[in-house]
Amino acid sequence: MAGSARVAAATLITALLATACSQGSATRTEEPAAGGKVTLRYFTFSAAPDHVKDLDTIVAAFEKENPTVDVQVETAPYDQYFTKLQTSIAGQTAPDTFELNYENFVTYATAGSLLDLGAAGGDTDTSGYATESLNAFKHDGKQFALPASFSTVVLLYNKDLFEKAGVPLPTADWTWEDEQAAAEKLTADGVYGDFQPVTFFEFYKALKQAGGEFMAGGKSTFNSPQGVKAAKWLVGKVGKTMPTEAEIGGTADFDTNLFKSGKLAMWHNGIWQFAGLKDVPFAWDVVVEPGDSQKASAVFHNSVAASTTTKHPREAYAWAKFLSSSNVAATTRIASSWELPPVSDQAVLQGYLKDPVPANRQAVFDSLDSIALPPVIARQQEMQDAVTQELTEAAAGRKSVEEALTEAASKVDALLG
Repeated sequence: MAGSARVAAATLITALLATACSQGSATRTEEPAAGGKVTLRYFTFSAAPDHVKDLDTIVAAFEKENPTVDVQVETAPYDQYFTKLQTSIAGQTAPDTFELNYENFVTYATAGSLLDLGAAGGDTDTSGYATESLNAFKHDGKQFALPASFSTVVLLYNKDLFEKAGVPLPTADWTWEDEQAAAEKLTADGVYGDFQPVTFFEFYKALKQAGGEFMAGGKSTFNSPQGVKAAKWLVGKVGKTMPTEAEIGGTADFDTNLFKSGKLAMWHNGIWQFAGLKDVPFAWDVVVEPGDSQKASAVFHNSVAASTTTKHPREAYAWAKFLSSSNVAATTRIASSWELPPVSDQAVLQGYLKDPVPANRQAVFDSLDSIALPPVIARQQEMQDAVTQELTEAAAGRKSVEEALTEAASKVDALLG
């Protein structure tokens, strides 16, 4: 499954922008046997804290069309989300429906935790989705989740800091060398020039930018000259143009607060940050991330899945389809910069581009020209943790980059076993 899912997802973004958004309502639910309302729990990480009201708008529209269903929203921050989800599934208290990202889909589908939505819905109309997007969330030929949104990572930058320092603004042609040179000039007087977390998610992308591959032939290949170059690119920033692990001190949202306070010039992060930066007291914009031998931008996909333990499979399907493909959901996401819906409706997408902050929103779509997809295996979280742990050791100076990657590759190969 992992291989086929990666192939399907490789063409997902193109397909997302070339398929129509479903304009109809979700499948209407049947009246509950007792004549009362069905309560449907939905668990999400992407809605909080900036888009809870937007989700409320979508919920209200769904409940209006499906008056026998009451959607109960539950949220958790991303760094706690999957631990809570796993605990609830193990404890037989899983939510009826929940958000699931592409990276973790295989794990949950393989474990038998997901409801086959294709069999549960009583509705075979999937014309609102691209074939490739549906296939990305299939396992053993069954539709275990419906694609709901995608987002990209870009380089955010504080225009005021650049202009004050007399440093030319970033362009789409920038390379790592350009970024490093600017970051060094901007790092002064309590301002950091750059922030790019030394983690699995930044490493696999930097690896692709350096011309390397994470896996091939069923084993890890990131312990390569390109991998070493990518890891050194990340680690080399620590303590020079970005804070050290000790300075961050485990503080939640350290980078977000640093950028909002005007103390960070460049920030590698996703378009989900846009809404939270609306009121900062300085000018900022975005650009496609710099590359090394090539460009490569991270693209993340989220979906809606349902638990095999739900007592309301038809209602779960109806909600999943509405949240992922209705016009209400698509336009609400666009208006609030809550990631991007899988639509080709140019009027909707133009609404996204017309939002004046940030001005260069075209960079979001330009980043789709060169995509770095995350490697996916059944033991996904363990792989991510292993790579991040070893990179953290290198960033702290406790291991060389070469030693860290060798150990990380050994751990990943054991997981691939």
